[in-house]
This record gives sequence, structure tokens and C-alpha cells, in this order.
Amino acid sequence: MDPYKASYGVEDPEYAVTQLAQTTMRSELGKLSLDKVFRERESLNASIVDAINQAADCWGIRCLRYEIKDIHVPPRVKESMQMQVEAERRKRATVLESEGTRESAINVAEGKKQAQILASEAEKAEQINQAAGEASAVLAKAKAKAEAIRILAAALTQHNGDAAASLTVAEQYVSAFSKLAKDSNTILLPSNPGDVTSMVAQAMGVYGALTKAPVPGAQDSVSSGSSRDVQGTDGSLDEEFDRVKLS
Repeated sequence: MDPYKASYGVEDPEYAVTQLAQTTMRSELGKLSLDKVFRERESLNASIVDAINQAADCWGIRCLRYEIKDIHVPPRVKESMQMQVEAERRKRATVLESEGTRESAINVAEGKKQAQILASEAEKAEQINQAAGEASAVLAKAKAKAEAIRILAAALTQHNGDAAASLTVAEQYVSAFSKLAKDSNTILLPSNPGDVTSMVAQAMGVYGALTKAPVPGAQDSVSSGSSRDVQGTDGSLDEEFDRVKLS
């Protein structure tokens, strides 16, 4: 504090500082909203102290502290402030609720997406495994059939192979006619159903004609010769059968 400036620079230092503080406070309050005035009272006090010291330097006076003890507002302003606070709270609650709903919907959608992906992958794996199993089964059946044909061919080339083939044909003949009698009302019967020997002889004749066919090198001759033999044999077999409809 400078006594000379305080004595000759201003007539009433205390009054001058008080008026300056009020003016500065009004100016600083005008820069803030009412909500910020309540929240930032400490920073507002510091701003007023700085403004007073800058203006009162020529008076030889220095302000050490300024404090706003209480703020009185009109009742209507206070009601408006309360309504504003409540509206802000409702707004925040609505925003939080909407964000929660959005997050919940996103989580549900993400869960459904993952479930569909897993289900499709499981179905794909099942189809692949099923296809692999079917392929293995077909391959196994083909190998078994090829092995059976190979064994049968080897057996027919051995001694008494024709007799074994005749026995097999006779068994299949009897079995086929027994099934036809059970499963259908329309069957094919030879002219003499009891003569199994003649039927077996005709079948063995077809077998002998096929075994005497040329080697696979001459493809055209094999196909034409085989077709003539089969046609001739079919003709002889057709003559032996008559269609009989059983009602």
C-alpha cells in the first residue's frame, strides 16, 4: 500500500474499492451463466481480485481477497433454475436409458449373428462328414463287388466251375419265381415251369456264348457279336415264356 497515492490519488479509498468491486463483479457475472456462477464461485472471486488490483494500482491500494458469500436470485428465477435442473436430469436419464437399450439390442443382434454362423458351420461340417461317409461306403461297396466278381471269375475257371454255375442259376431261378408269386399279381411263367433243367441249360448256353466272346482289343466286333448272341438267346427265352395275369 502506498500512503501518498492513497491520500492524494483518491478521495475515499474504501468507497472507491467497494464501487470498483461491485462494478467488476457485475461485469464478471455477465460473462457467465447462472449455473456456472454457482459452480465457479472460487474462480469468479479470483477474477474480481485481479481486476480490482489492476484498477487500484494508481490509488496505492492492493486487494488481497474478495469473496462472494451468498447469491440471492428472484423466486421466479430460482423456480426456473430448478425446472432447468430437473429437465437436465430427465434428459440425462433418457439418454442413459436409450444408450442402454441400444447396447442391449446390439448385444442381442450380435448373439443371434454368432449363433447363425455357428449353426451354418455345424451344418456344413455335418454335410461334409455325411458326404465323406457316403463316398467311403460307395467305394467300399465297389471294392467288395469287384472282389466278389474276381473271386467268382477265378472259381468259374477252375474244375467243375460250370456245375457250380448251373447250381447257382437253378437256385436263383427257384428264388425268383417264389418272389414273383408273393409280390405281384402279374407274373411271367415258362411254358413248362416244372422243367428247371431246360431253363438252366438255356441260361448256361447264354453264359457259354458270353465267355467265348473275342478279347477286349476288338471293341466293335465284340459289341456286334455280343448283341447278336444276346438277341438270339433272348429270342429263345421269349419263346419259352408266356404272360399270364393272375387276378
